[in-house]
Amino acid sequence: MKYDVIIIGAGPGGIFSAYELVKLDSSLKIAVFEAGHELKKRKCPIDGKKIKTCIGCKSCSIMSGFGGAGAFSDGKYNITNDFGGTLYQYIGKDEALDLMRYVDDINMAYGGEGTKLYSTANTKIKTDCIRNDLHLLDASVRHLGTDINYVVLENIYDFLKDKVDFYFDMPVESVQKLNVGYKVVCTGGEYTCDKCIISVGRSGSKWMEKVCTELDIPVSSNRVDIGVRVELPAEVFAHLTDELYESKIVYRTPKYEDKVRTFCMNPKGAVVNENTNGIITVNGHSYEDPAKQTKNTNFALLVAKHFSEPFKDSNGYGESIARLSNMLGGGVILQRFGDLIRGQRSTPQRIRESFVTPTLNATPGDLSLVLPKRILDGIIEMIYALDKIAPGTANDDTLLYGVEVKFYNMEVKVDNKLQAMDNLYVIGDGSGITHSLSHASASGVYVAREICK
Repeated sequence: MKYDVIIIGAGPGGIFSAYELVKLDSSLKIAVFEAGHELKKRKCPIDGKKIKTCIGCKSCSIMSGFGGAGAFSDGKYNITNDFGGTLYQYIGKDEALDLMRYVDDINMAYGGEGTKLYSTANTKIKTDCIRNDLHLLDASVRHLGTDINYVVLENIYDFLKDKVDFYFDMPVESVQKLNVGYKVVCTGGEYTCDKCIISVGRSGSKWMEKVCTELDIPVSSNRVDIGVRVELPAEVFAHLTDELYESKIVYRTPKYEDKVRTFCMNPKGAVVNENTNGIITVNGHSYEDPAKQTKNTNFALLVAKHFSEPFKDSNGYGESIARLSNMLGGGVILQRFGDLIRGQRSTPQRIRESFVTPTLNATPGDLSLVLPKRILDGIIEMIYALDKIAPGTANDDTLLYGVEVKFYNMEVKVDNKLQAMDNLYVIGDGSGITHSLSHASASGVYVAREICK
């Protein structure tokens, strides 16, 4: 089969590439290959009753499928260059922001209308943070919620499905350069194209490294973020989440001068399992529908670790810590903050007696046996710092789930058109350049426009 453009990966980058290509040139013959399921078939079997822990599905419905890992990740689109990736370094700050706003317009047109756009502009919270040696990053945040995000994805898929050939449950084995164009080899056959867009997300990091090796594409080492997910009563952070929804707060620890940051804040949300390359980690969701909301708010506290020569496998380092958690707890470990401070493991009884009811069925245990001391010290210092602007954060019954790991691809060397080779584009989180829904989506639009030029 011969196509004008083949897109590998149906996450945000791939979806918005396909959307913009169709909009700009309806004559193009386009195919999208996705290792996971179509949207309506994406369902995690964990129900908390019959199935309580990850059973290692061949294709993880949380991480793969139409919509990518972002399909069930609360639908937060952060319109900012301050975090979420370095796309602006390749295409310019103004264009990056314009593309993110364009993506927001599309989301509103396909079912997101009525959702709220939050902003850090002119907030007094920034002053409170600075006074307590915390730093609030600037952003506008569109919160779709996991439920409305699903609706938007459904509507975009309905628009695309008759205009683009989708191949679901079709992992790509290799990408080969031809004299003209590229050959994409799958379990179901071989396909050729004039132009190829790779958008495989973070879960495709190992595959992306393999492709770069085979095609001799230069890469550079990236970072890994390691930490915990915090869960506490929604009232503790209500003054922040009511005004900002998500607050990206950074703290520099006095002991090691490491930066610890809040990430993926989910007001009245739920903590969930995540499966990355067979390793069980933790994440969080929240919903726009009040009927689906909980009494708790959850967010991640992450410490970024960069490595210098000779060590290059930052993802392997994060995986080894996550595997240790899986080994000790059979999956995710849960601990009360008070137990951690006292140097004792949490037990099922202590969790039952807690004033905070966990939203994820995890194994009570001791995170100090899993996380390196330097990282754990930073997390504890951050919790005490947050307690100054959100009293109650450092309560004994605050729950910590571990581990949360954010894997980043090796950063692929691309030009200002996001090309790694002639007519081979690498975008989204799989490039190591973007780390968010908004940046990944924007990179997809950008490349589609470059192709249509």
